[in-house]
Amino acid sequence: MINKSDVSVRIDQLRADINRHNQSYYQFDSPNIPDADFDDLMQELEALEEKHPEQITPDSPTQRVGSEPISEFQQVTHLMPMLSLNNAFSDEDFSAFDKRLADRLVAGVDIEYMVEPKLDGLAISLIYEGGQLTRAATRGDGQIGEDVTENIKTIGSIPLILRGEGVPSKVEIRGEVFMPLLGFSQLNSTAESLGEKPFANPRNAAAGSLRQLDSKVTASRPLAFYTYGMGVIEGLDAPATQQEAFNLFAQWGLPVCDQVTVVRGVSGCHERYQWLASQRPNLPYEIDGVVYKVNSFSQQDLVGSVSRAPRWAIARKFPAQEKMTTVLSIDVQVGRTGAITPVARLAPVFVGGVTVTNVTLHNESEMQRKDIRVGDTVVVRRAGDVIPEIVAVVMDKRQASFQPFVFPSRCPVCDSPVERVEGEVVARCSAGLFCAAQVKESIKHFASRKAMDIEGLGDKIVEQLVQAELVKTPADLFELTRTDVLTLDRMADKSADKLVLAIANSRETTFAKFLYALGIREVGEVTALSLANHFSDLTALQTATVDDLKLVTDVGPIVAQHIVSFFLLTHNREVVEKLRSLGVYWPAVHQQHRDAEPLFGKVFVLTGTLSTMSRQEAKEALQNKGAKVTSSVSKKTNFLVAGEESGSKLKKALSLGVEVLSEQEFAQLIS
Repeated sequence: MINKSDVSVRIDQLRADINRHNQSYYQFDSPNIPDADFDDLMQELEALEEKHPEQITPDSPTQRVGSEPISEFQQVTHLMPMLSLNNAFSDEDFSAFDKRLADRLVAGVDIEYMVEPKLDGLAISLIYEGGQLTRAATRGDGQIGEDVTENIKTIGSIPLILRGEGVPSKVEIRGEVFMPLLGFSQLNSTAESLGEKPFANPRNAAAGSLRQLDSKVTASRPLAFYTYGMGVIEGLDAPATQQEAFNLFAQWGLPVCDQVTVVRGVSGCHERYQWLASQRPNLPYEIDGVVYKVNSFSQQDLVGSVSRAPRWAIARKFPAQEKMTTVLSIDVQVGRTGAITPVARLAPVFVGGVTVTNVTLHNESEMQRKDIRVGDTVVVRRAGDVIPEIVAVVMDKRQASFQPFVFPSRCPVCDSPVERVEGEVVARCSAGLFCAAQVKESIKHFASRKAMDIEGLGDKIVEQLVQAELVKTPADLFELTRTDVLTLDRMADKSADKLVLAIANSRETTFAKFLYALGIREVGEVTALSLANHFSDLTALQTATVDDLKLVTDVGPIVAQHIVSFFLLTHNREVVEKLRSLGVYWPAVHQQHRDAEPLFGKVFVLTGTLSTMSRQEAKEALQNKGAKVTSSVSKKTNFLVAGEESGSKLKKALSLGVEVLSEQEFAQLIS
C-alpha cells in the first residue's frame, strides 16, 4: 500500500512536470518530451486524482487547458472556454468512452459520431460580427488567449467577411491553423539555403509563424486553416448537428477538411480510424490521430463537460512512429554549464514526418542502461512528432566487434577533468569559461534578454565572433570595434553600428541581471535577485562562504557550493574584473534595513493589461522593493495586481481570498 504522503509527493511532482512541459509546448513552441510520454504523465495524474479526490486542487493540470499566453500579445478572454480533449489510446479505451456516453443517452442505440483528422497545429478562435472578422485569438490557457488578429488576417484561406445566406449577427468560429507539408518543406529549404536553422516540424513552424510580432513575416509563411466547430452564435438558430454546422461553414466560405465524415457506433469509428491511419502518409498535412465528436448538439448538451474537456468528444492518438536505423558514431557535446552530453549520429531515417540523423543520449547512466554502441541497429521513435529517441537496441543484429561506449574522463574540447558531483547524473567539464566549447553558449546566455539584453547579438553572430576569435569571454564583447563587426558575414555598416551601440548601451544594468548573466550553475533570475538583495556589493558576494550563502532566500547548500566554486576559479574572477573595468555598472543596492521595506518578501502576481506601465516595468518595480513576482496564484500569494481584461487568475485570487489591487492602488503602493 502506498501511504498518503507518498501519493501527495508523486502528485506534486507530476503536476510540476506537466506544467513545465505545457509551458514548453504552448508558450515557447519548443516541446521537450514526446506526446506519448506527456500522455503517460497526464494519465498517471488523472488516475491518482481519481483514487484520491481529496488531492484535487483548482490549479491541477487536469483542471485546466494548455498554458498561460505569452506576454508579447494583448490578452483576450474567450466568450466561451476553449476546452481540451481527453485521449483514447486503444480500441478498448474508445469502447469504454462510447459505453459511458450510451449510459447517459440511450443504451443499446449506436451513437452517431463525426470523425475528423486530428491536425497538428494551433487552435484558434475567430469572432465574426455582422459577417466581418473582428478578432482572432489563440487558445492560451482555455480562458484567456493571445490576440493575433492582424496575423490571422494574412492567412488567405480565412475569409475576412462571411458570404452566403443566413450569416449570423455574431458567431465564434473555432479551427486549427497549420502548415501543409509542401509549404513546410519549402520553408525549411529556404532557411537552409540562407544558413538559418530549419523548423523541427510543421506544428512548430505554424506556431512560430503565427506568433510573429510583425504580421508581414506571418504573411510570408505558407499557413492554412480548417474549421472544426463554433462557440457563441447570435442572430441565427443553432444547427442541430456537427454535420449541419460543417455545411454552414462551407456555405459561409470557411474552409473545412475534406476527410471529415459521420459514422455510427464503435465499429464505424474503428474502421474510420484504421482508414485514416493508412492514409496518413498520403495526406498533404500532418495528423497525429483522429477526433470523435457526438454529432447531435442536443446529445452533447445532455452529457455536458468537465472542467477541462467535453464528455462528448475524445481524441484517439496514433501509435508512436518507430523506424530502425544504425548508429554511425557517438560524439559528446559540451554545453554552457559544462554538461557532457553524448549524441548518437544515425544513418538518416524518416520517422514522424522528418528525417532524423542525431539523437541525444542524455547522460552516462542512460548510455549504460541502454548499452548503445557504434554499429548497433536501433529503434528510433518520434513519439508525438516531437523529440526523437532511441527506444532500444536490436540485439539480434549486434556483432561481437561492437565495443561499449567509454564515457570521457576529460573534456573533449579543453582536456580539463570531467567532474561527477555526487547525487547528479550529469557529468561536467570543470574548466568553466576557460573551455572553448562553453564560450559560445555562455556568451549567448550573457547577451540574452533576461541577462544583459544585448539587442541584435543573435546565435549566428556569436558563433562567428567566437570562430574568428574576436570574442573568447563575455568581457571581450565590450572591446569589439565597428571594424571587427564588419568582418562578419552579411554585416552591413548600419547593422554593425546598431550592434556596437547595443553592446555599449548594455553596460548599464542591475546587480541581479549581471549575476544572472554570469551563468553560474543553477543561479536563475529569482536566485540572482535574492543574491543581489542580500549582499551589499559584488565583493561581498565573491568572498562569501557556503554558510554565508545559505542564509540567502532560495539558496541551498548545492547552489551555494556552485557559487563559491565559480568565484574560486581565477579565470572567472578575471572575466568579472575585466567586465567592471570596461564599464559594466549598476546602481548601488542599499541593503540597510531592507527587510523593513513594507513589500519585502511579499508575493505578487500580475494579470491583465496595465495602462501606465508594462508588466515588465511593474515586475522590476516590485523586485526593487524586495517583493517576489510569480506567474501563478496560490495560497502563498499576498497580492494580485489586476489590470484590464483580467481573467482566470483574478477568479482564482478571489476564490482563495487573495487581496486584489487595481492599477491605481498598485501605483500608490509602489510610489
